[in-house]
Amino acid sequence: MRGIFLRLVPERVERAGIRTGLRWKLSAAIALVGALVAIALSLVVHNAARVSMLDNARDLADERLQIAQRNYELSGRPNFPDIKIDDPRLPAELRAKVKQGRRATFVADGRRGEPDIWAAVPLKDGHVMSLHTGFTDRSTDILKDLDQALFIGSIAAVLGGSALGVLIGGQLSGRLRKAAAAANRVAKGEPDVRVREAIGGVVRDETDDLARAVDAMADALQQRLEAERRVTADIAHELRTPVTGLLTAAELLPPGRPTELVLDRAKAMRTLVEDVLEVARLDSASERAELQDIMLGEFVARRVAAKDPDIEVLVVHESEVTTDPRRLERVLFNLLANAARHGKPPVQVTVEGRVIRVRDHGPGFPEDLLADGPSRFRTGSTDRAGHGHGLGLTIAAGQARVLGARLTFRNVRPPGAAPDMTAEGAVAVLWLPEHAPTNTGSYPMLPGD
Repeated sequence: MRGIFLRLVPERVERAGIRTGLRWKLSAAIALVGALVAIALSLVVHNAARVSMLDNARDLADERLQIAQRNYELSGRPNFPDIKIDDPRLPAELRAKVKQGRRATFVADGRRGEPDIWAAVPLKDGHVMSLHTGFTDRSTDILKDLDQALFIGSIAAVLGGSALGVLIGGQLSGRLRKAAAAANRVAKGEPDVRVREAIGGVVRDETDDLARAVDAMADALQQRLEAERRVTADIAHELRTPVTGLLTAAELLPPGRPTELVLDRAKAMRTLVEDVLEVARLDSASERAELQDIMLGEFVARRVAAKDPDIEVLVVHESEVTTDPRRLERVLFNLLANAARHGKPPVQVTVEGRVIRVRDHGPGFPEDLLADGPSRFRTGSTDRAGHGHGLGLTIAAGQARVLGARLTFRNVRPPGAAPDMTAEGAVAVLWLPEHAPTNTGSYPMLPGD
């Protein structure tokens, strides 16, 4: 059951490349949009202000030209030093308009990049009166001040947008992190956790929809797994009586090879039924450890010697632990049975503090077992030629969870050997917890889990 949840929400996600947070992505997006808007707005405001100042300058030049025209008609000469009669520098475009008998103004590009203001009017005597002025220093200063204000405002808008993006993105990413943490707890087998309650808050957004969807999916999977577990347990329970009867009847058969074959298969079926029932109980997460204080090295040495005196037990460091002896023995015997069936002698057991290692010298564990952990009805033999039903390691892992322990698997290869090189043995390691499992079903795990 927990394995399926682990596939649903992986505990660790490895990604290639640079990983950036949502708050920084959102902040960068808002800053970029703010910068583009500020630049566009600054250009519009700068151009509008420049056009307005040019229009005012042209109107002022036109008014001065009209005054000069009236004075010229009265006195016969211009009264202002910047008023010219038939100025040869008069732009051709403006000269063409004046020849049509119209008073006109014109803006030309100056030598220093500043605009030149021209105004011209035809006189009654056929001459052309014109006025030539430049953009005033005051107008230039006003434009510079305006550009500076627009630049400072743009910077403030970008920084403010970035800060707003960090704030909004931080709240959103915080809710997503809470949702991910709750989903990981569900993946570890805590069915009472609800993602929607974990994220909390009064804001209702898409993260709430995601949380509700994850909660609904987890509930549906939990119900389906529970239904499958009950069906499996019911079938195994119903098979116990006929299998027991079959075994009893087989023992009453006359001695001989056929009787031995029937007894062997009947015993294998009874073992399979008992193992399936045990897996179903472990899947229900209702198993609790019956704790005792034991000396781990002495306990392991005594149990292994009673099972197989030929197995070497090395106690590197003795330690007193609080655990369930019956479940610990079940894990130990299953690991020894797996090593005997799928490995090669010698089988060695090492006890070091709270750690128990079981090593054989066979071809090693299959790669899929190392990657995904024990799987039901998958034996430790790569060609599936070994005996057994593939439930031994699954039961060992389940009992280890009840003990609050961690069970790991690895293959032994020479130093510097290629990953595809044949292993020189397999090692199963049981890491008992520093603190005993509680009676609430929450099992302390070792750091790094």
